[in-house]
Amino acid sequence: MKHWKIIIRGKVQKVFFRASTKAVADQLEVKGFVMNKPDGTVYIEAEGDNFGLDSLLDFLKEGPQDAEVEAVDVEEFTALQGFKNFEVIKKLS
Repeated sequence: MKHWKIIIRGKVQKVFFRASTKAVADQLEVKGFVMNKPDGTVYIEAEGDNFGLDSLLDFLKEGPQDAEVEAVDVEEFTALQGFKNFEVIKKLS
C-alpha cells in the first residue's frame, strides 16, 4: 500500500474531473478523496496498491473528455491514512 498526494493542473474544473476520478478509483479499489482547489487545480489523496495507483495515474494524465491536463504532480508519503472509500469533497469546511 502506498499513499500519494496528487495535484492536477490545466482545464480540470467544470469538466466532471472529480466524478470521473471517483468512478475510476472505485473500479481500482483505490481509497482517498478528490477536491477542487481555489487556484483552479484538482487535489487528490489516494491510497492503494501499485497497480491501482499506477492505473489511476494513467487516467489522471488524460482526465475526462473535456479536460485539458497540463501537469500532474505526484508526491508519495510513507504514512497511510487508512481511508475507507473514495470521496468527492464538494467544499472546504
